[in-house]
Amino acid sequence: MIRNPIDIATRVSPNLSAVIESRVNDPDAEQPITLAVVRNFVAGLLPTAYTETEQMHHFDISESLLDELDALIEEFDGDALAIDFVQAVASEPLSRVIDAVVNDENRENPPTLGAVREAIAAGLTASLVGDGVLEEDEDDNLLVEIDALISHHGADSLAEQFLRYE
Repeated sequence: MIRNPIDIATRVSPNLSAVIESRVNDPDAEQPITLAVVRNFVAGLLPTAYTETEQMHHFDISESLLDELDALIEEFDGDALAIDFVQAVASEPLSRVIDAVVNDENRENPPTLGAVREAIAAGLTASLVGDGVLEEDEDDNLLVEIDALISHHGADSLAEQFLRYE
């Protein structure tokens, strides 16, 4: 399996990214999950008999996902690892933590994912809960989430690129 060096996940719709992520994270799925495996899964969700008239009158999100997958397979091959096509963005609570680290006046360099992890481990989340930036239950999974981002993108990746703006 060849890993794609460019950030191709930015070219994937949020809906397709979510479907791919669910397949990649499925504990019962056979590894490795490729674009072809995801395409077969999405195709299996579609009704078996579709006429052109029905397609024109009934927009089905699975149909558009299939078109998007076909385009990706044509460009990158069906054997491309699906994980490379998952958009990586922080959850809303982690985005607030990243934002707090980014806006820290004492920081000299732009923070990396590793620096955000260090800040979380050093108690930043408790401080943010105390300031009302985070709810008490929102800080429970932040270490797990930041570790997942680090394992996929590396500790030296700039944290700001994972911010979710809603």
